Amino acid sequence: MVVNNPIDFDLGLVNDIRINRSAVEVRVQTLGTRRTFKVEAQAAAYLRVIQCIDDTTLLGSDTPGCVERLCAKALNPVSREILEKLGIPDFSLTVGAVCVYPAMVKTAISFLGGRIPVALVATGFPAGQLPTFLKIREIEYAIECGAKEIDVVISRGLALQGKWRKVYEEIRIFREVCGDKAKMKTILGVGDLKTLENVAKAAVVAIMAGSDFIKTSTGFEPTNATLEAGLVMVRQIRGFFQLPFPRNKIVGFKPAGGIKTAKDAMLWLILMLEELGEDWAKPDFFRIGASSLLNDLERQLYHLATGRYSAEHHHPMG
Repeated sequence: MVVNNPIDFDLGLVNDIRINRSAVEVRVQTLGTRRTFKVEAQAAAYLRVIQCIDDTTLLGSDTPGCVERLCAKALNPVSREILEKLGIPDFSLTVGAVCVYPAMVKTAISFLGGRIPVALVATGFPAGQLPTFLKIREIEYAIECGAKEIDVVISRGLALQGKWRKVYEEIRIFREVCGDKAKMKTILGVGDLKTLENVAKAAVVAIMAGSDFIKTSTGFEPTNATLEAGLVMVRQIRGFFQLPFPRNKIVGFKPAGGIKTAKDAMLWLILMLEELGEDWAKPDFFRIGASSLLNDLERQLYHLATGRYSAEHHHPMG
């Protein structure tokens, strides 16, 4: 497993960040207006999005049975009937990963049997209000159980106080614990960070500290994934990739929270294609955290294949 190593903290780089909110909003308004997908290209785009989904259940009511049903759907996200009607009956299709709470990780790993990765939320998700030693233990537990991807949360309180070095140091500890055993996705909690400038600074700090992905949200903030925050984040990724060694870091991006429809997902795919390029719009570097998105994507594929929409009761996972 290839993972990102930390680089030295650079407070000057963080402090130099400025964001023109008006320019960000104008750019976001152009997404989806200059690029469209028609028929076969649209089906291919929907299939690509499915491959990039972290199929997620993070409910207090989760049971082993619920998680097993989620895993079964993750392994077969589109019915064979639809794939046959699309003319690709032998197409091998799964989601990118299954994401669960620590209590359900053994259930998910046992059911999936290594066919797709299990991602685990850790470090006091969603609030991150745990002492660091307990956050570390959560990561260790996840790795001991066999999770291959760990979604960690930053301490938003430190970020709001401008204590960026402390944010960096904590994320770097998480990176060291994950080592080369698990990919680390760092959740910024953009809805708690108040400004796009804070979002950009948090993204840069997370990249410097060795994150393999930066992720918008837990799904539990007042505001979750927004295209404005996403644009700011992917531009920090692009900036690091374009800088000379040792800052040429290839970092992935994961929006999460409130992404429910195929139309929503397509905007995020377009963002990746236009801002970072085709190489980033694949599961290795692009994930969408969602719990019900698969239902709408499957309905849209059924419509492309047959000219009509399937009934809601054909999609019980939601």
